[in-house]
Amino acid sequence: MAEFDTIRSSAGTRTAAIDEGLRAHMNKVYGTMSVGMLITFAAAWAIGNNAAMMETLFTGMTRWVVMFAPLILVFAFSAMINKLSAAAAQLFFYFFAAVMGVSISYIFVIFTDFSIAQVFLTTAIAFAGLSLWGYTTKKDISGWGSFLIMGVIGLIVASIINIFLGSPAIMFAISILGVLIFAGLTAYDTQNIKNTYLAHAHHGDTEWLGKAAIMGALNLYLDFINMFMFLLQLLGNRE
Repeated sequence: MAEFDTIRSSAGTRTAAIDEGLRAHMNKVYGTMSVGMLITFAAAWAIGNNAAMMETLFTGMTRWVVMFAPLILVFAFSAMINKLSAAAAQLFFYFFAAVMGVSISYIFVIFTDFSIAQVFLTTAIAFAGLSLWGYTTKKDISGWGSFLIMGVIGLIVASIINIFLGSPAIMFAISILGVLIFAGLTAYDTQNIKNTYLAHAHHGDTEWLGKAAIMGALNLYLDFINMFMFLLQLLGNRE
């Protein structure tokens, strides 16, 4: 009986340690993501309110570099993550967030500041609700992943095509689908971050878990930014 109590006590201690570790892990994910968001919008505001910089960055071939730099960096980050230390991965993420800010700085020229703030608040509320649901739901939504990623690829292709077509109807459809896809990804990625931690918590590899937190922050950051941008296309008031 005493042996059973010892085993049960040991199991309870391990469970409590994992729960505490999970909370710390999620706090790191959300904290890193939040810093990235601050960097992005600070960079976007600074560039977007500087007419000379906007003219330099968004004319000629330079605008294509600015537009596609974040996408290239995401692929580079995914390829390099295993070779980087957790600290280097975090610095890379913050650099990426700054580049993303430069890439979306045009929103401060096209949309009113109040409209941007309003859509940002709407996105934040929606994101918080979706992420909370993804974290707490008992439903396994891992099967959503492949369909949502296919949807993202479709959005990228359609968006590139529409750069040349300039069709408002296609842009409207892309924006609607974009909001829905990244809403789903917010819940999916949150559950995936949680499950990944639980699957590896027993290994005690703090360096790997640190990099996993950065990767999780990047995924949620991208979900938020994309949902915000698509909502801004739908709800934003233009200058």
